[in-house]
Amino acid sequence: MSTPESPKKTSGMSVREAGQKGGQTVKKKYGPEFYEQIGRKGGLATKQAHGHEFYEQIGKKGGKKGGEATRDRYGPDFYERIGQKGGQKVKQLIEEGKRAAAAQEAEREKRAS
Repeated sequence: MSTPESPKKTSGMSVREAGQKGGQTVKKKYGPEFYEQIGRKGGLATKQAHGHEFYEQIGKKGGKKGGEATRDRYGPDFYERIGQKGGQKVKQLIEEGKRAAAAQEAEREKRAS
């Protein structure tokens, strides 16, 4: 004979909420320095276990993933727009540099005479 299972009682808190609550408790108890220390320890352990090349590989993968995500999110026109903005900014900076150089030259000539 089988008996129907009774519903499980829950505290009304999701796993995510419980994790956040635990994280806040640890943060209050140990402070931000604790996270710096364990982060440094983890980084050193990873460096010793995997070496410098590991960081190069994950950096390349991360850059590729980020680029693909941006491409998928904004499309090819986005790159054209930001490229034009960048080009315009460079042109503006060059013009400002030329004006500043001309002003300095004029100031030098004024002092020399």
